Amino acid sequence: MPQPSARDEAQPSRRASYDQLVFSGGGLRCFWHGGWLEVVGREIALAPQRVTGSSGGALSAAAWLAGRETRLFDRFARAVGQQDKNVTLSDLGDSDGRSPHQRIYDAIVEDVIDGDALARIADGPVFQISVSTTGDSAGATLRALAAGTIYQVEQIVAPTPRPRASALAGVEQRLIDARRAARDGTLPDLIRMAATIPPAFRPDDWDSPGTNGLEPLYDGGMVNKAPLPEPDEGRTLVLLTKRFRSLPDDDPKRIHYVQPSQTVLSGSKLDFTDPGLLREAWDQGQRDGAAWLKNHQPGGDPT
Repeated sequence: MPQPSARDEAQPSRRASYDQLVFSGGGLRCFWHGGWLEVVGREIALAPQRVTGSSGGALSAAAWLAGRETRLFDRFARAVGQQDKNVTLSDLGDSDGRSPHQRIYDAIVEDVIDGDALARIADGPVFQISVSTTGDSAGATLRALAAGTIYQVEQIVAPTPRPRASALAGVEQRLIDARRAARDGTLPDLIRMAATIPPAFRPDDWDSPGTNGLEPLYDGGMVNKAPLPEPDEGRTLVLLTKRFRSLPDDDPKRIHYVQPSQTVLSGSKLDFTDPGLLREAWDQGQRDGAAWLKNHQPGGDPT
């Protein structure tokens, strides 16, 4: 039986009528999610039927569903505080991963998304994790590297939550059933794979009803930073960790995007040596959550 979390014991005065909740990726910027939800969750109960996450947003979503947001912050800050370098030459051939990022991330996910968390997630709403893959074709890593390069260029030239150009390298999106993975005990592996950025992270293969047989999985943000669920139905709240000048041409009455008020961790979203960055992102999320609440007072529709 899953143990209650602090969020379970909170008693928000209002309930938001969102059917879907989307967690975008963004590396350490994803701690903005935690601060925003901590503040908003004190006043508004979010009870979506479907949840999706991409890249680091997959871990944010899992931690939120399991009531482990604060534990994730503390565990991550402790690990990052013990690092003084992001990469060394000896890391390149390490059998446990190609960088401290992969080893640290793996250990944190295994610790935070434990048996109790898996049970809560398995019993919760529909939860899908977005990943990208090159399929079972040859040269998967090289194609993923090419897609990542194309993605980075696109984000500089025409940034968008839904990149399109990476498809030129043959990378495709997959939505994986995370509740099934939680029941199977493989969700920590899936969360780690969803944030695999070559060459810093070594890719692994995955075989489930969401893939076409055994496929290598990579960071889902290369193809969709804010993936909508399948089926995509009802009012949707999308939590972005980065500001965009233009947003997808979705139905504004049904899909509502929330962006940070200013740039979160400019240029340092993958710096695993400074725990202060986590606090910076979290605190900005709290401020933005408070501002959002002011614009959505009782008597109005919390959109």
